[in-house]
Amino acid sequence: MTANSDARRIEELREAIRHHNYRYYVLDDPSITDAEYDRLMQELLRLEAQHPELVTPDSPTQRVGAAPSSQFGQVKHAVPMLSLSNAFSEQDVRDFDRRARERLDTAQPIEYTCEPKLDGLAVSLRYENGVFVQAATRGDGTTGEDVTANVRTIQSVPLRLAGEGWPRLLEVRGEVFMSHAGFARMNREAAERGEKTFVNPRNAAAGSLRQLDPAVSASRPLEIFFYGTGAHEGGRLPDRHGELLRQLREWGLRTNPEIRTVTGVEGCLEYHREMQQKRASLGYDIDGVVYKVDRYDLQRELGFVSRAPRWAVAHKFPAQEESTVLKGVDFQVGRTGALTPVARLEPVFVGGVTVSNATLHNMDEIERLGVKIGDTVIVRRAGDVIPEIVQVVEAKRPEDARDIVLPATCPVCGSDVVREEGEAAARCTGGLYCGAQRKESLKHFASRRAMDIEGLGDRLIELFIEKGYLRNAADIYRLHEHAAELQAFEGFGEKSVAKLLKAIDASRHTTLARFLYALGIRDVGEATAQTLARHFGSLRAIMDADEPALQEVPDVGPKVAARIADFFREEHNREVIDRLLAAGIEWEEGERAEAGPKPLEGRTFVLTGSLESMTRDEAKDRITALGGKVAGSVSKKTSYVVAGADPGSKLARAEELGVPVLDEQALLKLLEGRG
Repeated sequence: MTANSDARRIEELREAIRHHNYRYYVLDDPSITDAEYDRLMQELLRLEAQHPELVTPDSPTQRVGAAPSSQFGQVKHAVPMLSLSNAFSEQDVRDFDRRARERLDTAQPIEYTCEPKLDGLAVSLRYENGVFVQAATRGDGTTGEDVTANVRTIQSVPLRLAGEGWPRLLEVRGEVFMSHAGFARMNREAAERGEKTFVNPRNAAAGSLRQLDPAVSASRPLEIFFYGTGAHEGGRLPDRHGELLRQLREWGLRTNPEIRTVTGVEGCLEYHREMQQKRASLGYDIDGVVYKVDRYDLQRELGFVSRAPRWAVAHKFPAQEESTVLKGVDFQVGRTGALTPVARLEPVFVGGVTVSNATLHNMDEIERLGVKIGDTVIVRRAGDVIPEIVQVVEAKRPEDARDIVLPATCPVCGSDVVREEGEAAARCTGGLYCGAQRKESLKHFASRRAMDIEGLGDRLIELFIEKGYLRNAADIYRLHEHAAELQAFEGFGEKSVAKLLKAIDASRHTTLARFLYALGIRDVGEATAQTLARHFGSLRAIMDADEPALQEVPDVGPKVAARIADFFREEHNREVIDRLLAAGIEWEEGERAEAGPKPLEGRTFVLTGSLESMTRDEAKDRITALGGKVAGSVSKKTSYVVAGADPGSKLARAEELGVPVLDEQALLKLLEGRG
């Protein structure tokens, strides 16, 4: 054969193999036998060996080709890979649907696309001009690990997209998993070789995908289902999620055959019940189902909360449960001072892992369960959620079972523990002193809107705590004593140290409101701190005020008053404050003078888009200083929406509700008293 005829035959073989891969992996409908498929592949391998100059990255023969790596590179996702909120009951799903319809201001049922929630590892694949070029793990949602060489070995990943009409650039998201059959076969073969076996398919899939040698990944029975897209350029995608998934399937990207579009919350719940019945026969692990609003325009209108979309939810299945004995209870102190009772258990194997600790949440939960030390208890583990005790087997209660008692003082710092009436959580009152709260307390104290210590960020705070330089906020003002030692730290020379110490010195001159906010008193934000400063005029007056006096302050109710009083009642906190004042922190006394005319009082603003003359934080400061409030979402009670450049969905919501919209110039006029 001539070189030209060999080249044509190579392309024919590649096209035929891609077609048969599509029928086998995507359609689950092979049209040739395995032996025939093998003959095609062997012929292609032979021809490519004869003509190495004709080998291309998207050839079916190039599943394994990369050399082992010493480490994974980092990949920044063009569009973040978001987490989903969880629903654990039908009522949770009904609440999710109700909130969505309220935000969309519709009484009509919403169409949802439903799909099984695989218990695997999320990845993002990038195709350029239809050719697979990169794959990354989810990572922290913003940045993942580059696993291109390993994903290339997965047979159900097309190296070139099928069909036509795909965008010039297309990111697709999927879940890598291992079937029950593949997992069992892999473990059986490993056992025969005398090698370590895996505990469950999810761990096996995650471990297989993160092998430094792609040849090891290639030897593992990894599979993938695609469930959505990220960035795309140079083409148009369907405007409904269900249609998008059908389009992905036509392009050779394997989607779950159990996906279905339903109408309304009842359709979702029926799908959940059906999948729960089919769960054991699917051949792979799922831990629930996912509901997504089908229309993308409605998804955009619903938007996001924190790192999760408001237009999707994961409805989890009831978790696996086992019984064991509660040996004891420890109380852990969190970064906000909340005490969490942690059960110490007789170790038990639940949901693929050995569990020896479980959360008891709070004292209300302990009382609800009626649990005692020594009881036999039912432990539930739901996926990656912290194991919890869900039931007591009272028939097995021993005679020496003991009550669980809330400690009177913090197990970390010895400060008083308080549990407010109506509150589930008990809290340590040593906010400025407690070691458990140290890191978060210091980060807040130094933050820009508090004491504004430029350069004292998370990394340095963690380092200084580790070195023993920082035990509480007052120690920040003793860092000068460690100047020579600081210069020895990597990347932290004489100029850097001098700049940090200068910023610390500058922070000594502040305002009473900023100082109050920096103390981190629970529920005392910037606005409440300003109100307290104006009302009392001095720190000593606030520290000595009792709860009735504090409740005379506008916007300070009984709960907030109790929290302020408890904070200043704690001797450890007062000691730290005295040390801060001794370090030279000062402000102008008599801040009642700030309580002049408030021209924006009673008006609520919502900010969207970017402003040219100031940041949104600066705009918020100026609005609140004039008595206005800044809210995060638009409602009928909103006075104005301020729209800067590239406004989001809040502008459309304002127009829909008839809320007045201000541009930046109109806002400036209001702030200057000219509006």
